[in-house]
Amino acid sequence: MNPREPIVRAEAWLCELAVERPRTDAMQSFRAQETVFVELTLASGARGLGYTYTIGTGGGAVLSLLRETLLPAVVGLDATRPEALWTALLDTTRATTVGAITALAIAAVDTAAWDATTRRDGRPLWQAAGGAQESVPTYDTEGGWLHLHVDELVQGAVAAQQAGFAGIKVKVGKPSLAEDLDRLTAVRAAVGSADGFEIMLDANQCFTLDDAIRRARAFEAIDPAWLEEPLPADDPLAHQQLARATTIPIAVGESLYSIRQFQTYASLGAATILQPDVARIGGITPWLKVAHLAETHSLPVAPHFLMELHVSLACAVPNGRYVEHVPQLSAITRTTQQVREGRLHAPITPGLGIDWNRDEIDRRRIA
Repeated sequence: MNPREPIVRAEAWLCELAVERPRTDAMQSFRAQETVFVELTLASGARGLGYTYTIGTGGGAVLSLLRETLLPAVVGLDATRPEALWTALLDTTRATTVGAITALAIAAVDTAAWDATTRRDGRPLWQAAGGAQESVPTYDTEGGWLHLHVDELVQGAVAAQQAGFAGIKVKVGKPSLAEDLDRLTAVRAAVGSADGFEIMLDANQCFTLDDAIRRARAFEAIDPAWLEEPLPADDPLAHQQLARATTIPIAVGESLYSIRQFQTYASLGAATILQPDVARIGGITPWLKVAHLAETHSLPVAPHFLMELHVSLACAVPNGRYVEHVPQLSAITRTTQQVREGRLHAPITPGLGIDWNRDEIDRRRIA
């Protein structure tokens, strides 16, 4: 087999996926997932399908950057050299990095290249990227959205516990601390604390520093696993102050778009759980760098969203702690990840391990 695999064709298109259930947090509602696909064809005939996403806006901008700039630049490059490929894409977009649109666009190409080469080689992604562990614990997010009433929240938490999940993520950021505490206290009372069922908190960047400190100190009574994105993600110094003021672990990452942003948080001790999102960080290649960076600081990774892809990445590295269970690809895949004894298992099929339904993808194509 020729070790070199030039990319001979690159295509991109945009689909819109309705949310699988209503999703709200302290800052926004999740209306739809704009899913941008990239398909690469290699000289050998091997193909790879990669993707990226937004939660309702900006998908057209990502698609335009791909079609006008990145895909013409990628043809002729060697798909078997992910570092060289990723660097070439970055060099092509120097004027727009670091930035969300650029990172999202590069991620679609990078994931497609990994899919193509691992399919060609007959290897599943989790093994090709490291193969550290065959499964990781998973926690439920769907039962913890901010719009849910207290009784619905309790029902969702109990259902997740009975289904074997390792925990549940509860959104915080109600207008008053009392409202947040009422919800959290009810959930903790319902699930107890004896069996290790965790409660993860997520503020979606809604607090000011003083409010975050005040609320975190009150939240300590329910012993949460972490407080996620309590403050604007581009303010690591404020997160550092908060981390010093509370015993709750601070988690960040879904709104960070470069490796060095994660480096800043880790070096400052501003976060003790890193949550890289493979689309927002720019693909599998930089995601693995963040995971290894976290390992050097003795920090776990618990990636944000995209469970269908993140299960393979979290299994690839030794410090993959959790995968967030938020199904969003059911409409365009033939199979979905099944929770077994509170864990998700890495797909063993070659490539990304996502069983795409191309007919359903085509039906939802809007550009």
